[in-house]
Amino acid sequence: MTARKPRPDHGFLPAVQAVYWAFRILADGCPMRRLLIPLLFLVLGAGAFLGLRATRPEPAEVAPQERSWRVETLTVALASHAPLLPLYGEIVAPESVTFTAPLPARIAERPVRDGQRVGEGELMVALDEADVAPVVARAEARVADLEAQIEAERVRQQSDRTALARERELLDNARRRLERARSLSERNLASASSLDDARDALSQARVTVDAREGALAGHPARLAQLEAGLSEARAGLAEARRDAERARVLAPFEGIVSGVTVAPGERVGEGAELLSIYPRDGLELRAQVPSAYLDELQAALDNGEHPVATGEGARFRLDGFVGESAPGGTEAILRLADEPRGLRPGSLVDVTLRRPAVADSLAVPATALYGDEVLYLRDENDRMRRLRVERHGPVDDATVPGDGNGDGWVLVSGAGLADGQQVIVTHLPNAAEGLRVEVAGEEDDSNGERP
Repeated sequence: MTARKPRPDHGFLPAVQAVYWAFRILADGCPMRRLLIPLLFLVLGAGAFLGLRATRPEPAEVAPQERSWRVETLTVALASHAPLLPLYGEIVAPESVTFTAPLPARIAERPVRDGQRVGEGELMVALDEADVAPVVARAEARVADLEAQIEAERVRQQSDRTALARERELLDNARRRLERARSLSERNLASASSLDDARDALSQARVTVDAREGALAGHPARLAQLEAGLSEARAGLAEARRDAERARVLAPFEGIVSGVTVAPGERVGEGAELLSIYPRDGLELRAQVPSAYLDELQAALDNGEHPVATGEGARFRLDGFVGESAPGGTEAILRLADEPRGLRPGSLVDVTLRRPAVADSLAVPATALYGDEVLYLRDENDRMRRLRVERHGPVDDATVPGDGNGDGWVLVSGAGLADGQQVIVTHLPNAAEGLRVEVAGEEDDSNGERP
């Protein structure tokens, strides 16, 4: 602040002198003293005004100073960080097996309940044997009947062959008798009726031989028909025996029972659902991944990497993607890598997938970003410098300051980032290129106003 200078006495002394001469005139009995009285008051007022103005204090001269803003900064230390991808999906059991009733029957046993853990080979449901046994018996009877028919056909074929030989002998005898009768008739030694009888006998013998030969010719077709029927009957028998085996439902692996829909004593129809079972170690998470991340995750899978997702106290390993995509993205297949710990098919869970690491990246508080791609650095002149970066998403890394859980921190990278730079992490509403800042905690010799 500069010292106040004395102001020159302009107008105050003449005013005093004018008052003095005015009193002298009045004292001397001037004839114009009536006019001089108002003039005297005007002169007194003007003199007072000039006196006050001459004696007023001079305002201090203040030099203008630029304002600075107190901020916090983060020192850049580039490293390799893995950005995170939040996912929301459903637990499924792709290896789940659903058992159905092989035939209409009554439920004889159901020793398990929904949600029960069972071992491989353990009985879960059994159909009534009284309903199963007749089906197998009928199939066995059908097979036996066709086997007997085939044997009878073979015996018949052998008999026809023997009979054909004899019938051909009779045909030859009928020809010879006809020749003799014709010879005797020509010599008038036999009647015409005898010749006719010989002709009829020959014709009858020919019909018998033709019928027998036809029967022998049809034997292969009849045999093939019976054998086809036998094959069908044997297939039916195998099916009946298979259904009889399936009438007792045994656990195919160690797993958990689900979807129980029947009770002992209930009668069910063919194909009715009985219950399901799924392996404890075969659970998967199906979650939709946005299309923007598919290429990077597929590239990681192609390189033999399997990104890991965590959530609900469990870890899931990315194994691939489903064959069909949806407008919002593609469903990822994440296999459970730990114990289920209470997870069941149909559960909806939130997980966080650790994406492939980004080299030469930096984790910064979300408040340090303006938009999605702008950071401000503190330069050597304590001014804000704008820097464009690429945002990769939230981060969870041990190198993140504070509690290390990555809450409110995002991963960025850019060609302009370098070790040792000072990133301004305090969000300023009026942030602009060249704005002056001061770091909280550092000595500041400036007398400027602080926010």
